[in-house]
Amino acid sequence: MTTHQPITGPVAWRGEDFASRDDWIIPLPEGTALEIETALGAVSGLAWRDITRDDFPLPEFSKTLADLAHELEHGRGFVRLRGLPVGNYDEDDLRKIFWGIGTHLGTARYQNARGELIGEVRDELRAYGAVRESYASGVDGRPVSSRYKTRGSGALRFHTDRCDVIALLCARAAKSGGVSLLVSAVAIHNEILARRPDLVALLYEDYHRARMGEEAGGEEKTYALPIFAVRDGYFTTQYSRTFVEAAQELDGVPPLTAAQVEALDLLHEVADELCLETAFEPGDLQLINNHVTYHARRAFEDDAGDNGRLLLRLWLAMADSRPLPAGHQVLWGAVEPGALRGGIAQENRAS
Repeated sequence: MTTHQPITGPVAWRGEDFASRDDWIIPLPEGTALEIETALGAVSGLAWRDITRDDFPLPEFSKTLADLAHELEHGRGFVRLRGLPVGNYDEDDLRKIFWGIGTHLGTARYQNARGELIGEVRDELRAYGAVRESYASGVDGRPVSSRYKTRGSGALRFHTDRCDVIALLCARAAKSGGVSLLVSAVAIHNEILARRPDLVALLYEDYHRARMGEEAGGEEKTYALPIFAVRDGYFTTQYSRTFVEAAQELDGVPPLTAAQVEALDLLHEVADELCLETAFEPGDLQLINNHVTYHARRAFEDDAGDNGRLLLRLWLAMADSRPLPAGHQVLWGAVEPGALRGGIAQENRAS
C-alpha cells in the first residue's frame, strides 16, 4: 500500500493566507495600456483568431506575463492582474486584446466540440432567452442533461477544466454576487491526509467520469482517472463531481462505493473551508493553474439592461507545464512536460 505524504511549498496555500491582504493582486504595469492600444491598432484588419504573437507585440508587458506564467507553474498556482482598460473597448476589440495577450502566455485549446476558443461566461438564459440548442444537446444528437449544464446565473461547484491554465478576463461585473472561489487542491490533499488518510488513498484511485457529449466522433462515453496523481514529484488533479455523477447514470459504469462518496463529500467540505473568495472587477485578468487549483462561483444577479456580467475565457496549453502520469492521455492527449495538450478534440479540425 502506498503511503502518501503532505505536499509542501507555496502551492499549499489556504484562503486565510490571503483574505486580509491584496498583494497577490498585481496592478497593470505603467505603460501597458499604451502597448495594448498600439498592438490593437496593428491588428485592425485581422479577425481575432488569426492574430499571432508576432502580430500583437507587447515588448514590456510580455515580460510581466512571463513572470506570471512562472508563478503559475512554480509558485502558488494562481494570479490576478488588475487594471486592464476594458471600458475603452467594445466586445470585438476586447476579444482581440484578450486573444493577443493569450498568445504571449500559451496556446489556446478548444473548449467544446463546436470549436469554441474564446468562451463567454455570462447568464445565457437571460442573454438569449433560453439555452441555445447547441448547448442543450451533445454531438451526434446525444442529449446532455440540463441538470449538468449551468447556463444561467446560478452557483458553480468546485472543479477543474481541461487545460493547463484557465484565463478569465472580466469585461463586466454582475450587479451583485458572482464571487469567484479559488482553493489549493494541494492544501485540500494535505488536509484530507491529516484527517482521513484512508480517503486520500481512494482519491488516488480511478473514478469514472462521463464525457457529457463534449467529444467529437464516436469515443467511449466514459473514461476513468484518479482525482489526485503525482509524477516525478509533480502533483496534478482532475476533478468535477458533475461528470462523476453523470457517469453513474450510464450503463456499465460500476457504482460508487460508500467510501468513494464519502471521499468526494470530504473533498467538497474541505474546499469550502480552505477557499479564497474574491470579487471580480472589470479589467481583472485571473489565471489559474488547473493542475493544482480548483475554482467555483457564487450565484449572481444582473441589472435589467443588456450589460450583464461577462467574463471571457481561454483554455491554454503552456510551454512550461508539468509532466502528467501515464494514463492521463485519455483526457489530455499528451502527458510529457511542455506538450501541446488539453482541450476538446475536434472532427476534421487541427488540434
